[in-house]
Amino acid sequence: MSLVKRLGMRALPYGANYLDWADMTELKDAIDQGILFRYQTETESFATRLERHVSRRFEVRNSLGLHNCSEALRLAIISTSPRVGDLVFIPAVTFVAVAGAVLACGLIPVLVDVDENLSLDASLLPNEAERVIVAHMEGTIAPLPSGVRWVIEDAAQAMGGRFPTGEAVGTKGYAGVFSFHHAKVLTSGEGGLLITQDDEAWARMRKYHDHGSSRVPGAYPQWDADAYYGENLVTSEAIAAIQLQQFRHLDAVLTGLEQHYAFAVGEQPVRDGIRFIPRAAGDVKISVRYEFEDPEMRDKAVRALTAEDIPSWTLNKYFLPDHPVVRDRRSIYADGFPWNLAAGAGHVSADDFQTTRARLDRLLCLPLSPELPREEQAAAVSRFRRVIESV
Repeated sequence: MSLVKRLGMRALPYGANYLDWADMTELKDAIDQGILFRYQTETESFATRLERHVSRRFEVRNSLGLHNCSEALRLAIISTSPRVGDLVFIPAVTFVAVAGAVLACGLIPVLVDVDENLSLDASLLPNEAERVIVAHMEGTIAPLPSGVRWVIEDAAQAMGGRFPTGEAVGTKGYAGVFSFHHAKVLTSGEGGLLITQDDEAWARMRKYHDHGSSRVPGAYPQWDADAYYGENLVTSEAIAAIQLQQFRHLDAVLTGLEQHYAFAVGEQPVRDGIRFIPRAAGDVKISVRYEFEDPEMRDKAVRALTAEDIPSWTLNKYFLPDHPVVRDRRSIYADGFPWNLAAGAGHVSADDFQTTRARLDRLLCLPLSPELPREEQAAAVSRFRRVIESV
């Protein structure tokens, strides 16, 4: 039997291991009441309960449930009232959905090189930067740039993380966004969340996400006298109910990740050519990272781990300069919109991303499994060490 099957390990996900029908009291209640649209009931919706819980948990003034994190990003961007063709500075290492959200708003993503932690290097930002998206990649809490009017925190992979000063991730910028995709810390298959301390921004976001009007529960539909263009990004009662169940297990997930990470720190591979990359105290420890002396050694390690059914991953897929949407400025519009508005908009990198490219080619990540008992976490770390030392 493979290690993955024997220990119950999977490269992904995290929160999905805590899905339990016996624990789905909110979802059962939502089904029993027969109303899955949040504004159709006169009682408090499960979506509202979720948002209230999130605001309390993260000590933030406002939160809003959405279909997915891409919508949350788009909503945060569009709520800044941009002009078509405005620039949005994003990290060169992140999921393509960040660039996609910018483009979907009719704006232009400008790639900014990253530091050694793969976080956007704020020192490279031009003085005139007004909109910046900072991604907390793989749970690593990135510093936020100062002096920028709108900083959006992409915390899709960092649910539950905290800044060195103690604030919850997603609460220090203009807005923070989270994902409940299958591969994230908590999951409802898909699902998004937006939080902000800005009351006026939240009012704009809430209206835009439901056709430009502020809905009143039990009085749907109705339109505000000052309604403006919007979209339908409203989450469903079923998704919100599942997310409420997931939040009951967030502390267990975070504690389990910390525990598995401690085992990994205590049993490092002993051999030349491999460097362990430590994580900070407030990071969400979804993986352990190693840097190899050269790409060939990294790739050999990947093959050895795969042969032993030990999950691992690399981060090359997040390198946006190589993604066709950015590299080739691809668009579904016949005139290339909005790229056709981007004359003169390039990227921000001291060496055309060569240092970043080389770093990604040498990185390897070992996923951590919060749901495993202590002895199985320790056994998984030992197995990983023996395979790496044999490479």
